[in-house]
Amino acid sequence: MDFLIGQICMFPWDWAPRGWVKCDGQLLRIEQNTALFALIGTEFGGDGVQTFALPKLAPIKSENGGDVDYYINLRGIFPARD
Repeated sequence: MDFLIGQICMFPWDWAPRGWVKCDGQLLRIEQNTALFALIGTEFGGDGVQTFALPKLAPIKSENGGDVDYYINLRGIFPARD
């Protein structure tokens, strides 16, 4: 299954699937993530020259009390604008 770059999903694990990173506000290097930067820019922070920030989304609690975190896709299909 292919996902869109920038797509956000919730996963109930304490690890990120390949190509996904936790939406915890971390800074990423633009040169290593040009496609995602083209989509979200500095909307969530960063200097716009070398870095940009991911959204910071609070986890939700599952029925068993564990955290379900949000992750954003770094690799995949670049979304079309139509």
